[in-house]
Order: sequence, then C-alpha cells, then structure tokens
Amino acid sequence: MKICIVAEGCYPYVVGGVSSWIHSMVKTFPDYEFVILAIVANRSLRGKFAYELPENVTEVHEVYLQDYDWNKNKSRQKKKRRLDNTEYEALRSLLLNRNVMWEELFKFFSKRNFSFNSLLMGNDFLQAARECYQLRYPEIVFSDFLWTMRSIYLPLFLVLDTELPEADLYHCVATGYAGVLGSMAKVKYGCGLLVSEHGIYTREREEELIRARWVEGIYKNIWIEQFKKMSMLAYNRADLVTSLYGHAKELQVELGCPEEKIRVTPNGIEWKRFEKYEPDSSTGIEPDKIHVGAVLRVTPIKDVKTLIRAFAYAKEEVPKLKLWIMGPVDEDEEYAKECFELVELLGVPDIVFTGRIDVTKYLGGMDMTILTSISEGQPLTILEGYAAKKPAIATDVGNCRGLVYGEDDGIGASGILVHIMNVQEIKDAIVYLAKHRRKREEYGNNGYNRMMAKYKVEDMKKTYQDIYNSFNKVYR
Repeated sequence: MKICIVAEGCYPYVVGGVSSWIHSMVKTFPDYEFVILAIVANRSLRGKFAYELPENVTEVHEVYLQDYDWNKNKSRQKKKRRLDNTEYEALRSLLLNRNVMWEELFKFFSKRNFSFNSLLMGNDFLQAARECYQLRYPEIVFSDFLWTMRSIYLPLFLVLDTELPEADLYHCVATGYAGVLGSMAKVKYGCGLLVSEHGIYTREREEELIRARWVEGIYKNIWIEQFKKMSMLAYNRADLVTSLYGHAKELQVELGCPEEKIRVTPNGIEWKRFEKYEPDSSTGIEPDKIHVGAVLRVTPIKDVKTLIRAFAYAKEEVPKLKLWIMGPVDEDEEYAKECFELVELLGVPDIVFTGRIDVTKYLGGMDMTILTSISEGQPLTILEGYAAKKPAIATDVGNCRGLVYGEDDGIGASGILVHIMNVQEIKDAIVYLAKHRRKREEYGNNGYNRMMAKYKVEDMKKTYQDIYNSFNKVYR
C-alpha cells in the first residue's frame, strides 16, 4: 500500500513532537511505501530536512503557502478570464461560507489555466467579496476588508492549485490546509482519507490569532472562520478521524466532526531507548546538582520565558538547581535571542541551552522534566521522561492532565500540574520536587507504570496496523 502523509509546518523540516511521531510511524511500517506531502511557508525551506528519511519514503513533495509574487511571475504566464456561472457560485459559496461547493472548486483549480493575479484582483472576486462585506461586515472599511480577503485566500488557492501525488491512502496529520489536500485527493483518486489530529488544529489557530498582534478586531474572527471552514471539509470527507485522548474527541465533535468517525489513538514511544541511563561526562551533568530537563523547541508556544523566570526564583530557594533547555533554537531566532537576553538580564546561572541533542543521553540524568507550553496535544516529552522514571511538571493544556494524574487508571499522580504563564505555581512545583527526593521517586515510578500500561510504541503500532489494514482492504 502507498500512503501519502500530509504534514503542515513540521516533518521533515522541524524537530518536535508531531515530526517525531511521523518519523516513528514511517519507520514502524517498513513494508508500506510512504510519500510525504509537506506544507511549508515558502521556497527558502526547500529540501532543508532535519531528518534522514527512512528508505520506505520514496518521494517528498512540497506545497508553499507563500509562493511567487502573484502580481508578477505566475500571473504573466497564465490566462486571464471571467468565471462561468458555476465557477462564480463556487467562489461565492466559499467566501460566504454557505454550502461550500468544494468539488466545483477542486475542478476549477485543477484546470490550471488562470492567474491568481487575475482571480484575486478581478471583478469576480471583487463582487463576491463585496457581497460578503455587505451581508456581514458593513461597519468596517471595505478596502481593508478586501485586502484581508485576498491575504486569506491566496494560501488556500495555492494549496488548491497543488498537483497531488497518487496514493492508496492520504493520511493527513492535521485538518487545515493538510485536510484540504487530503479531501482533494479523495475526490481525484477515490483513495482513503485518514485525519490524525495531535492538537485540535482549529483551536490552536484560534488561540494563536487571539494572541496575535498582526491582526486586530473583527479580522481575527474572519481568519478563525477560514480555519473552521477548512477543518469542516476534512471532517466531512474523512473516512476516519483520530484523536489522542478523550477530551480531544469531545472538541472534534463540538467543532462538527461526526462522532462515529472518531477513534481515540494514544501516542506511543520507543520506551526502551530511555530505560537505561549511563552517565556521560561529555554532557556536563553534575551529580551534585538537581537537574530540571525541558525538552522543547525554543518558540513562543512553549513559553520558555515563563520557564526561565520561574526557574530563576526557584534557584534562589534551592541553589543546587540546574535547568537544561534541550531542543532547537533556530526555529524562531528572534524569540530565542530574547530568551538568551532574559537569562543575562536576570543574571541567573546554571541555565543551559543545548540546541539539538540526543535526549537519550540526558533524560536519565535529570531529576524532573518540565513543560510550560501554552498549547499541547499529548506531549511525547512527558512520556519519554516517564520511560526514564522522571516526574513531570506541566501546564494544564492538551492531555497533560491525563498524563500527570491519569484517566481513571488507579496509578496515581506522576508529577505536578500548573496553570499557563503562572510563574509562582511553576516555581513552587520546581522547589517542591527539588526538596522532596522520595516524592520525585514515587511520581517517577507512577509515570513509568502509566507509560507502560498505555503509551508504548508497540501499542500504537498495533492500533495503526489495524487502521492501515482496514484501508488496505477497501482502497487497494
């Protein structure tokens, strides 16, 4: 069976939870052929892979959300033409979000005989946008609204213009733009469509937009509606939708996914990699320190600044503390620079930014792990810490509550849950675990038992083997 993995903004360019999961999945099923359809920002990322691709990955295709200047290059090479009645009604349904005629849109963009410039700057788009404006947003400035609509629909049109690789199954690791591509493929090839959400895409985009400074007021709602629209397409077209835990399933249903399509499929980790730890002097892990390990990408969503502030206060109470921030620092270089400057400004010692490392050499030397994210799904880093019998401090996001306190498994707490951006709570949790060695051991053992009961890679492999086999029988 040939499986096309559709990923947005992660594999194989970025090291992290979702990317690690995809990489593990591909390696777990060496008898299947995989094609990667990767959605990235622009061509500057072309071919810049952070992973060595497994042998069963035969192709990588890239889709760019910010491609050539549509006022210049592409527009000069393609025709300008007015839409016929059906095409216009499809465009109108998209902008108004009323019974969107997706199949007509797929058909229209498959022709590839028009320029985006003529479409977005033409009378048809102007007329549809004006009608949307008059019905919903007459209180705002029309010219601002029109340019916002062009900005919103350009990346979607670039996605709709994609030439899709043929496969037996499209496995989209999100809804959003990935879900649009999967839905297109299902219509074009009659293939299976599986959607796996690690975080709830629509909710994550909504949270980002609420915090964003580049978009204000009613325009936040317009962008949010766009992401909801794309997610609904994926939910409706998918044969099966997976979520990582029960509450995520509830959110999917709330957002419009038919409940009968959803299957809960917890993450699984290669636990044996972390079970044995041999001290390595090259890591710099000193036995007389109390080590706090944060395995993360240094990006705003991980809220590293709050972590640094909380650690600085904790170290005043427990001078033996040392913080290890383990993960790439080049994904958001400006934010990383701000984190480095904050460490200097606070004058706090014993904070190490390791960059990309083999975490198996470090986790066993930690006394606890910590995750201060603003948003998460079901973090692999917590589970990897459990495999090394380390307790976790985590913010109450995603499935962190289920991982730390269990979901009626009778095992007991395996760490401490805190509220997002709460420096005092995070500091208190670090200090408590630092001062109570036996509690660290108890929580660490509970975490190990919880991981072994439900979150081993073998469990995940069995689940997805059943899922892939079910598609193989129907679509091959």
